[in-house]
Amino acid sequence: MLTADRFVRAGKVRDLYAVGPDRLLLVASDRISAFDVVLPTPIPDKGRVLTGLSRYWFARTADIIPNHLVGTDPQELPLEVAPPEARTERRGRMMLCRRAAVLPVEIVVRGYISGSGWKEYREGGSICGIGLPAGLRENDRLPEPILTPATKAPIGEHDINIDFESMVQILADWAPNGDDWLGRERAEALAGQAREVAIRLYELGLERALEAGIILADTKFEMGLVDGELILVDEVLTPDSSRFWDAAAYEPGGPQPSYDKQFVRDWLETQAWDKTAPGPELPDDVVVGTRARYVEAFERITGSSFARYLVADEVAP
Repeated sequence: MLTADRFVRAGKVRDLYAVGPDRLLLVASDRISAFDVVLPTPIPDKGRVLTGLSRYWFARTADIIPNHLVGTDPQELPLEVAPPEARTERRGRMMLCRRAAVLPVEIVVRGYISGSGWKEYREGGSICGIGLPAGLRENDRLPEPILTPATKAPIGEHDINIDFESMVQILADWAPNGDDWLGRERAEALAGQAREVAIRLYELGLERALEAGIILADTKFEMGLVDGELILVDEVLTPDSSRFWDAAAYEPGGPQPSYDKQFVRDWLETQAWDKTAPGPELPDDVVVGTRARYVEAFERITGSSFARYLVADEVAP
């Protein structure tokens, strides 16, 4: 086990540990959340899928925006952070990262109209204050990708979609260094930069995913500041943070065959559950089916063998 005095916090999926004053160790667990609730049943190897895909995307997007990744080898960690008995378990699921002041908003980009965006569109013809053409069907492709930011809710509560002006105001009231607020002028510039970068990242991800026969419908990015520079943090274009659909079976107007946790959400919708913690245990077939979808997304997008990744800890064909 990693030593308790180094523990920073546990997120829905990742556990964070301090490594010196300017580094964090992120360890991706096999936990899965749905409807903002961490479910009691893990998905085997899910944390390694998320880490391997993130490593792949961090490498491919470094010319668009710097990122927080420093290293991935548990053998290079100090013993007080990762003793020998923990290192095998950490292989393939850990990232040593730069510490960043993480933006207090979710950076969501949509290229297709789905989920909460579809619900909002049906109610008012727009998403996050962005007007859209009339007559769109569920899961239709949008005329162009759009930024649809959201609040960051505590675990167990629901994020709320917001417009760009609300995002600017949240950033203006944010104190990234714990003392001075960012202020309106800097917040506007930062929000604009985050929007531009996020849409470029989405477009790159969409292009690569389509080459692999997958549609990247929407995705969520986390960004932060290091010495005033905007960087990409956490995870990138994974089945946890994105909607991945089978391009060959795509047909707007209803649900899509997916390679993400929609498989879990669909099963949960059949249960007598009020979407508050604790969630129900997942049956074996849902666990096996979810793992298979995550692994297929990994292999199709990266062109790599997941079995090889488990052995060699490398994302390479």
